[in-house]
Amino acid sequence: MIRVLLADDQALVRAGFRALLDAQPDIEVAAEAADGAEAVCRIRELRPDVVLMDIRMPALDGLAATRQVTGDPGLKDVRVVMLTTFELDEYVFEAIRSGASGFLVKDTEPDELLRAVRAVVAGDALLSPGVTRRLISEFASRSKEPAAAGALGRLTEREREVMALVGIGLSNEEIARRLVVSPLTAKTHVSRTMVKLGARDRAQLVVLAYESGLVRPGWLG
Repeated sequence: MIRVLLADDQALVRAGFRALLDAQPDIEVAAEAADGAEAVCRIRELRPDVVLMDIRMPALDGLAATRQVTGDPGLKDVRVVMLTTFELDEYVFEAIRSGASGFLVKDTEPDELLRAVRAVVAGDALLSPGVTRRLISEFASRSKEPAAAGALGRLTEREREVMALVGIGLSNEEIARRLVVSPLTAKTHVSRTMVKLGARDRAQLVVLAYESGLVRPGWLG
């Protein structure tokens, strides 16, 4: 059973999400929170699998709440998905750098929401490749200057290649076609790269790919 915590200051939004999620045989809403401070308290208390976190909330906004959650070693298995009104919200890239596993637009289709919750728990790509590319194209130029690429020395040449392809928004299937390998092999390379770099999930690989200078803004392959 996938346990979800809903954090949004709009009761109507929470009620809609709860009705959809609780109707699924493999998903349950563990709790709700109306602001970021309450969300952090409930997350520490309940340790849900997934948190659907609104970016703009009173008391403590979603970005600050996400940093507290992802910065707590005891909550390393909790996945945070940011909720935003607009697909290219100005805070989205910062949210992913803060440790969020991805983002969803509040008016997303029900099937997409359910797929996203299940995908993020499985560690798969949360965002569609097209949305990922738009996100990267819009916000990567605002990221920090490339840091020293020392951490990349732990990777094999193939793993660096795979990480670069993840960084430009390719799915495992697209990576497999690009490298002429099986999707399972591509997924294995992605998983090993995440382990070596200590990345929480695929979204963090995108951030690391840019911040290490392995991928440059505007390079969309």
